[in-house]
Amino acid sequence: MRAPLIAGNWKMNGSKRDAQLLLGGVTAGAASLQGVEVAVCPPFPYLALGEAELADGVVRLGAQDVSAESAGAYTGEVAAAMLAEFGCRYVICGHSERREYHAESDTLIARKLQSVIASGMRPILCIGETLEQRECGETEAVIAAQLDGVLQVAGIEVFAALDIAYEPVWAIGTGKTATPEQAQQVHAFVRARIAASDQRIAQALRILYGGSMKPGNAAELLAQPDIDGGLIGGASLDADDFLAICRAAEAAAG
Repeated sequence: MRAPLIAGNWKMNGSKRDAQLLLGGVTAGAASLQGVEVAVCPPFPYLALGEAELADGVVRLGAQDVSAESAGAYTGEVAAAMLAEFGCRYVICGHSERREYHAESDTLIARKLQSVIASGMRPILCIGETLEQRECGETEAVIAAQLDGVLQVAGIEVFAALDIAYEPVWAIGTGKTATPEQAQQVHAFVRARIAASDQRIAQALRILYGGSMKPGNAAELLAQPDIDGGLIGGASLDADDFLAICRAAEAAAG
């Protein structure tokens, strides 16, 4: 049984005060949850707040990005070992915004995954297609290329140590959401693609949905057999909305 994971990606939002209130609200509300893992990924400057607020609690701390390098003259970068020192358990790698705005390649993302795993944390690998690619019928080809890019660099075993988030780029921040059937189809394709290399790893692999999951659609999405949680953007900035999604995951886990 794959325990669902609901991870909040705050992106570049909020003030220090906002972060304190949001962390407190999520921590209090998540205390009674059973059978679901919860994580929040605040901006780098607020990781210390997360470390203090979430210590010994049920909510895990995550980071939004990481350097592929372990140390050195890389101004503005943050090494995996540094994130681990702040108690991070999860690190988002390859988010579509990093791929688009920072031209991150599959090879670079694979190196980031390896760095995170070597530092004792668990990566959340983001994959997904643009609207143009979907409309051209290229969704599966795009997803396959993103997965194969990691396989070629890091090998199949890396998928035993990470979670995947399918994030249709056309559904991020747009208010649009893939239908449960559309999302399930891609999630099933991802699992089958990994199963072609290792059936055991594929069956244990947790695949999250990352395209505008909200309280109103979470239950239907999470009811799909290959959707194992969510990487939540906008709804993670409101404690009540985020916790409602967590409770939907708890109910789906049954």
